[in-house]
Amino acid sequence: MKFGVCYYPEHWPEARWAEDARLMRELGLSVIRLAEFAWAKMEPEPGVYDWGWLDRAIDLFAAAGMDVVLGTPTCTPPAWLTRQHPEILRVDGNGRSRNHGTRRHYCPNSPIYRRFSRQIVQQMAQRYGQDERITGWQIDNEFGGGKTARCYCPTCAGEFRRWLEKRYGNIDTLNEAWGTIFWSQAYGDWSQINPPGDDINYKNPSQLLDFYRFSTDSYVNYQQEQIDLLRELAPGRFITHNFMGLYLDLDQFDLAAPLDFITWDNYPTGFPDRWRQMLYPPGVDSSRNDPAYAYDVGDPVVQSMAHALMRGLKQRPFWIMEQQCGHINWGDVNPGIRPGTPRLWVWHAVAEGADHVIYFRWRATLLAQEQYHSGLLGHDGRPDVGFGDQKKLLAELDQLNQLSVAPLDAPVAILFSYDDLWSLQMLPHRRDFHYLRHLYIFYHACLRLGINVDLVPATADLNRYKLVIAPTAHVADEALAQRLHAYASGGGTLLLGIRSGFKTTSNLVTDEPLPGALRDLAGVTVTSWQSLPLEQAIPFRSSIPDFAGDATYWVETLAVETAVPLATYQDGSGAALAENLVGNGRVLTLGFYPTPQQARTLLTHLANQQAIGTLPDLPSGMVALRRGGVQLLLNFSERPQAVTLGTASHTVATRDLIFLPAKTPRD
Repeated sequence: MKFGVCYYPEHWPEARWAEDARLMRELGLSVIRLAEFAWAKMEPEPGVYDWGWLDRAIDLFAAAGMDVVLGTPTCTPPAWLTRQHPEILRVDGNGRSRNHGTRRHYCPNSPIYRRFSRQIVQQMAQRYGQDERITGWQIDNEFGGGKTARCYCPTCAGEFRRWLEKRYGNIDTLNEAWGTIFWSQAYGDWSQINPPGDDINYKNPSQLLDFYRFSTDSYVNYQQEQIDLLRELAPGRFITHNFMGLYLDLDQFDLAAPLDFITWDNYPTGFPDRWRQMLYPPGVDSSRNDPAYAYDVGDPVVQSMAHALMRGLKQRPFWIMEQQCGHINWGDVNPGIRPGTPRLWVWHAVAEGADHVIYFRWRATLLAQEQYHSGLLGHDGRPDVGFGDQKKLLAELDQLNQLSVAPLDAPVAILFSYDDLWSLQMLPHRRDFHYLRHLYIFYHACLRLGINVDLVPATADLNRYKLVIAPTAHVADEALAQRLHAYASGGGTLLLGIRSGFKTTSNLVTDEPLPGALRDLAGVTVTSWQSLPLEQAIPFRSSIPDFAGDATYWVETLAVETAVPLATYQDGSGAALAENLVGNGRVLTLGFYPTPQQARTLLTHLANQQAIGTLPDLPSGMVALRRGGVQLLLNFSERPQAVTLGTASHTVATRDLIFLPAKTPRD
């Protein structure tokens, strides 16, 4: 377990660096990230390089015992490049170029930009690639952030056509896959196809899904150019990228695949402002923090879900490359942060899989767009709240080390698919239906039961899990059906949710009875489906204890074939929940969108059947996590909380945590 910091020597007088290095070592910081935004400093003119300042910074911080992580600076092309070659600028869906003065304003497919990008990375790697003081590299910064994931410039239009030709082979196959006979959209030649920009009011969802896939592939290919250079010129050093949690616009699984491990940027009071509206149920005010939580902690359940997805990108521990340590500048409110809160965030991250924590940033900047963003030091260079909390964490380093190397065993997996997310985003059928919101119902229920959950793609090794939940396996084909069949027949329990099997991989509705390619696996046929107004409900009864009540929001009627009903609608229309035996395992199909309590009841039942340990009711504001042989109870509320486990009662102070030996099921 190591702590570190993001530092910008180019922002501060060089005479200050030595004092900063001394204070960093006093805090137990041993990793420093440098240079990810410094292209204009490294190459002030085309082909003219200034490495002296970076050489001296590396010398100084390495001599202070710091491992150096270098960022490739390609997120921020310099003004001379954007002015000489405006064609490298990203174009939005309205045809407007993003201009200089921000970041990520480049097109990842621009051949000119790629040439200059390769040159700066090559120059950096030739100079520092063999330097033993450089332990690893971060490529670029937060791919797609600031709504820059998709570019609609002429270069991207041409690359999109080539991508489609490679995918479909001939134009007739594309027309069939996209259903272009509808509204006379049929194409006679590849040159007739353009990216689906905002000049189209109703976009073809098949074309749109392919453009989203193409946009991810554009960044994957762009990233690979840098990976290849660094593998050659900086052998033996790790290569990573800093991801953004519940980010939706690029497939983060694809981007993570070629990296050694992933890092992500953890801002507990900022990201929930963006994510709660996608996660909280309809009718809940997602614009304000849950009153169960202290005002300065963020939303720990939302944050846990982001940790779980980041851990699931490579099914292994991760780094926090940017850890919030005080107030930020880009949230809706940006509350002040009190002593104790940064410490709680770090423990939370380590419990969820972090084994390195790098703070953002060392000192609050005096400059430009991030002037109100705090650091471990304030604007005047004096210690801020995160500085004091890091001292407390340093005293707890032995416990953190033990936790950070403990196994991350989760008995439950929730399948996460960007294809499903995008497909439902394009045609939700009801405006407030969101893929993440539906997934969150199941994730939140598991977390409240104290069950560790991984968010993984269907291509992951599912055999390690006792229960796999596919809340909405919307885009399905025979390959997915075979993977899920292999898991269930091997003894696993699979729970399928609503809207599963509805679409083909080209985002057309299947012509098979629902759930389409998953019908034999489920052993049911969906005979009807409907989105219900909020005041409507269809009562159901079930053989599962306490699992009865009203089906609301979205309801599908199941006709059992090889499955048996476990719940039925009281109007006699059919099954609401059915179970199909598959080999040594089973597949359950849930025909309605559950409430949080219904999800919790069903998952408690399945957990008991699978001997998955659960916890009793936790007080609001409490989160329970297991890692290895340790049970952590974290209190994110404004008051002390008591938790009873077995016969023992444990009190956790406000914004604090306690450690307990992990219990066996129902101890």
